[in-house]
Amino acid sequence: MRKFLLLTSTFLLTQLSSFGQVAEEQSIDETIDSLFTPLADIIEAIIFFPLFSINEIDVPFIVVWLITAAIVFTVYLNFINFRGFKHAINIVKGKYTHEGDPGEVTHFQALTTALSGTVGLGNIGGVAIAISVGGPGATFWMVIFGLFGMTAKFVECALAVKFRDVHADGTVSGGPMYYLKRGFSNQGWGRVGIFLASLFSFMAILASFGGGNMYQVNQAAQQFVNISGGEDSFFGQNTWVFGVIFSILVAVVIIGGIKSIANVTEKIVPFMCGLYVLAAMFVIVTNIGQVPEAFLAIFDGAINGKAATGGLVGTLVQGLRRATFSNEAGVGSAAIAHSAVKTSEPVTEGFVASLEPFVDTVIVCTMTALVIVISGAYKDETIPDGIDLTSTAFATVIEWFPYLLAVAVILFAFSTLVSWSYYGLKAWTYLLGDSQAAVFSYKLIFCLLVVVGASASLGSVIAFSDAVLLGMSLPNLIGCYFLVPLVKKDMQSFLRRVEQDKIEVYK
Repeated sequence: MRKFLLLTSTFLLTQLSSFGQVAEEQSIDETIDSLFTPLADIIEAIIFFPLFSINEIDVPFIVVWLITAAIVFTVYLNFINFRGFKHAINIVKGKYTHEGDPGEVTHFQALTTALSGTVGLGNIGGVAIAISVGGPGATFWMVIFGLFGMTAKFVECALAVKFRDVHADGTVSGGPMYYLKRGFSNQGWGRVGIFLASLFSFMAILASFGGGNMYQVNQAAQQFVNISGGEDSFFGQNTWVFGVIFSILVAVVIIGGIKSIANVTEKIVPFMCGLYVLAAMFVIVTNIGQVPEAFLAIFDGAINGKAATGGLVGTLVQGLRRATFSNEAGVGSAAIAHSAVKTSEPVTEGFVASLEPFVDTVIVCTMTALVIVISGAYKDETIPDGIDLTSTAFATVIEWFPYLLAVAVILFAFSTLVSWSYYGLKAWTYLLGDSQAAVFSYKLIFCLLVVVGASASLGSVIAFSDAVLLGMSLPNLIGCYFLVPLVKKDMQSFLRRVEQDKIEVYK
């Protein structure tokens, strides 16, 4: 695996260095896109291999895999996603925080870092894509999966803290690769654990390049082009320039590691999330009379589906696919950020992590969907999918909103990029070691791919991003199934002590 990654990184650097040798009949943007699209198509075909078909609509195995795990964990842990909500709020507020706990960041910083990797373009552009392809009903299935996904996040993040490495200098390494390796090793399945950990790390690296990088800058560049003169403007014809500028800004932050990233995300995420929600609420209140009709369209679409994409099955698949891309429940990415939390009681971070899908999918995605459905913009086939549709929907009420959205999108994209750079780096160093050369090579490739993402077409970026992100769930959920009894035991112990007011080690 190490040799393969070294060869892959060499190949990527070679390809990226060749972008300057552009044929006269192609722009730099077109050349980047032509090189990237075939790779995206291949990976998408592998990950979304159909398990079966209903009404001529393929149901990918990966979608069934994710929703089944979320439901199983929810039932097995007695609906802790709902029962533990109050405890999650208390933990974030610091009720059980102890000064001497090992770790690098607070519960709140861990939550905002993980949220910065989820709340953002998946909610803004992703919801628009779901509605465009699957109709308003796709929103309903996004919310349903968000509720069950709270438990999947609970399990993987509790495990990440339980099996993490706390180094002598106080820094932390953790995530699915660690609980896969150690959890299986403790049960005598060491080789299986090593294989699954390596597979997860490889997919996490690709996901950091795709959904955590290229998709984010792609949508940010698109919105920036919209407000700076359109496709005929300088940036419209040379989006790679936007990518270069963005890449430099990202590099400045990620050099500082998780503490630097957490300091940035804890400021950006609450501010931009609050601003975006307020704008959505303004649009909804302004059109309050149309809200019941919008909900009716969502519920009706959830049952009947969009005929053009296969009815109920097509709508459900599209909703679950976009929900997973939005909140990443079951994927294991957020577990890497949560593993750095300051705590000596691993299950507490499971409670904190369960808030992510609720905020991300149940609240923010629903608000975006209501704005789009109320505006009726999704019915206009001349409006491109993604961020353009959301921008148009908001502009029906707030004429100048595209400019505000451009700022929000750029900041959301930036916070997601820096968070995912940390996820990918941890996976990279798990496989290659944490030498300065390994760290530098990853950060260099990550920053170069920001330029690729700005220039590639949205369709190919989405295909690649979805595939590699959801592919992480294959090894991750195997480990979660195997180790969830440990989480249940810790959860029951914590809840019992909370009820009896006997958590002596906490203040």
